[in-house]
Amino acid sequence: MNKLIARFAKDESGATAIEYGLIAALISVVIIGAVTTLGGNLEGIFDELASKVKAPATGT
Repeated sequence: MNKLIARFAKDESGATAIEYGLIAALISVVIIGAVTTLGGNLEGIFDELASKVKAPATGT
């Protein structure tokens, strides 16, 4: 029984899966942050373009 517990304690194959999961979670957080930031900026740009398109043409 002691050998079984010792072998289970030395087994680190699950640690790799957890590390990959943490890396994927970190990448997801970065992507969500970037999309949120760029989404706000793009919304401002499109709003500005829409107001210019709706404005009546003046001039020659």
